[in-house]
Amino acid sequence: MARLSGRDVSEVARFPDIRNDPFVREFDMGLVCPLSRSVRLNGFATCLRLERVYWDILADMARLNDCSVSALLSYVDREVHLRHGGVKNFSGLVRVVCVVHSLSEGGHHPR
Repeated sequence: MARLSGRDVSEVARFPDIRNDPFVREFDMGLVCPLSRSVRLNGFATCLRLERVYWDILADMARLNDCSVSALLSYVDREVHLRHGGVKNFSGLVRVVCVVHSLSEGGHHPR
């Protein structure tokens, strides 16, 4: 657990009132727990470590596409190579794909 020094406390005191609390009622801290899962990406076995919330979103995306999470991730892996020549941080890409999906489902459009 992080401890606040006297300076940190004074900095926190300067924050404006937060009107929309990011810790929504019934916030599930379990969603923060990282989980490592073995997946096959286009035939190659690998391990992917993501927080549970992202695995939940991926499961929903796979359900919407009537495929497995591995098939969905294989598609993302293949498309990022075809469209952009690859990516250095595949886990980061997957997190962003999940956030963009969630925003589009809620009617929000990222820049």
